[in-house]
Amino acid sequence: MKILRKKGGEGGYAIEPPALAVRNDLIKRPQKGKGKVRDSEQNKRGSTLLSFMNPAVFLGTGALLGAVFALQEWVEVRQMSHHINFTLLLAAWGVQYLLWALICWVLWRFFGTKLQRISWFWAIVALLPFSILLSVAEEMVWVLCFPNLPLWMPHMEYWSRVLFQLRAELADGLVIFWCAFFLFRGAGYYQRFREKEAAASKLEVQLANARLNAMRANLNPHFLFNTLNSISSLMRSDVRAADVMLEQFSSLLRICLERGEAQLISLRDEMEFNEMYMAMQDKRFDGRICQEILVQPELHDALVPAMILQPILENAYRHGLSYVSGTGLLKIEARKENAHVRLNVLNSGIGLNPERPSDPDNHNLGLVNVQDRLRLHYGENQSFSISEVAPARVLVSITLPLQLCENSPQLLAEYGA
Repeated sequence: MKILRKKGGEGGYAIEPPALAVRNDLIKRPQKGKGKVRDSEQNKRGSTLLSFMNPAVFLGTGALLGAVFALQEWVEVRQMSHHINFTLLLAAWGVQYLLWALICWVLWRFFGTKLQRISWFWAIVALLPFSILLSVAEEMVWVLCFPNLPLWMPHMEYWSRVLFQLRAELADGLVIFWCAFFLFRGAGYYQRFREKEAAASKLEVQLANARLNAMRANLNPHFLFNTLNSISSLMRSDVRAADVMLEQFSSLLRICLERGEAQLISLRDEMEFNEMYMAMQDKRFDGRICQEILVQPELHDALVPAMILQPILENAYRHGLSYVSGTGLLKIEARKENAHVRLNVLNSGIGLNPERPSDPDNHNLGLVNVQDRLRLHYGENQSFSISEVAPARVLVSITLPLQLCENSPQLLAEYGA
């Protein structure tokens, strides 16, 4: 590089007596490893640098490149049967790349954001002369560090040596600068792409949560209205039973408040809520409904969407069991099927397609809500089905992925029969 220079236009190496004066062809390559990607949130006010964009990385990369090119030139000189001090080669190449590493880091640290966003017009108008000035300044500093180079012309004046080096290496300095510039631009494009991707992902999650909250908000008034309507109708016939229902209803409301906006809860908590709801309905139906709950022990800590079964139970009572004059059946079963949980709700009634008076309320609202929430939580990795498995017996079946909660379960509320 700076120590040995191939004489222009000669196609080979020339010996310049009396001193060793073999000038290797300029081996300098465009700077690599500089201007790596950093977070575009770092701005001109000096935000904290990412760990892989600190000065040590720039300087370490420069030192490594200097050592590689010094070794390359030393091997080429040895192959030509010449001898040269490797330490001098290492120092010359090392200082060359360390200077450029320092320049690149300063540009990145203080002007990185501007370089990433500058228009192409100003990049040509302003940065082109700026890159020439930087290349000249780097060569001037290098010449000060090595006043006896080139070896075959040790007594040149300072400015003569600067001009000599500029004629040989100005183009290479410009290549290094513009390679770093395009790396900075690429880092900016990549970071902005990742930011947009992250923002889109965050927006998608927020949208899903908003839809889930809206569904919960739509479900709760429906549940409150139907429950209060049941208590109101019971007040005329059995005040004591209505009073017990009201106490149980207050416990249900307390559970809902304690859960807050939690979307997933343990199956144990979900079943406790459903047991309380079924106990409340049992007062309304005067014990005519045979209620069963079967849950495999290993599923108590499985995560399920909050209030996922309540709309199904309400639908079973309102549009099935309420039409049964004698003893009715309501059975909840939770069992494990491979890597999934299956939740079944079986109720007696009048079947799926009976002839009955039209209901002014949309009795499918709860079931549609359940299906929408399952799709938002699990995508296609879930299923919902409703079928008439026997005359006047309807089965609602849900499958969802088995996920276990990490926190130990806590009893949310106690209730009386």
